[in-house]
Amino acid sequence: MTKTPGPTQAKLGITLDQVVDAAFAVLHRDGIAKLSTRAIAGELGVRMNTVMWHIGTKDRLLELMAEAIMGEVDLDNLRGGWREQVAEVLRRLRQAMLAHRDGASIIAGTFPVEPNTLAFADRVLSLLFEGCPTRKSAAWTSWSLFYFTLGLVQEEQAPPAAFHDRLRESMAEQHFPALRAVAEDYLSIDYTERFHFGIEQILRSAPTVRPRRRSDR
Repeated sequence: MTKTPGPTQAKLGITLDQVVDAAFAVLHRDGIAKLSTRAIAGELGVRMNTVMWHIGTKDRLLELMAEAIMGEVDLDNLRGGWREQVAEVLRRLRQAMLAHRDGASIIAGTFPVEPNTLAFADRVLSLLFEGCPTRKSAAWTSWSLFYFTLGLVQEEQAPPAAFHDRLRESMAEQHFPALRAVAEDYLSIDYTERFHFGIEQILRSAPTVRPRRRSDR
């Protein structure tokens, strides 16, 4: 959720919430490549300087949009043991990103120090504390889960033929026997099944894997 605008913001005729809402409207219509302060100003019917006054920088806008997406992840009403609950929270994160065009790309590269984002991390960690052998392994497992989900959704939201067509052409032209042997599975677009497989793999190993100490390297 974005912050409640103060009296000064109201004088400019629009609020920060309206700027973020307009940014999502541009995103859904044109995609992240065309998300700009100029496009947002056009959406609102105001000057570009007015938009910049509210957000400061493009990076800050992306942080606010990422925070809004994270706010759509319901962290309550979870059932089952810690594994099932963690998997459900990550499933809800995936759905929240998929609900917005280029949602994963909005979140990638940002880490807003904002309530919704921090609440998500805290909830996942509190569940992983129940199953991981150390706090360090819980912290690193949480990152593995987050980046796996983020990366998979980025692939899912990418232009459908771009990566797969290039990979098929490369496999056909060059000698990559292992890739050719698993081509159909490697290029599977059953993202839901791939998501559940990956999350299960990470969570299954979580109780047994301890980060190596420097002396072990």
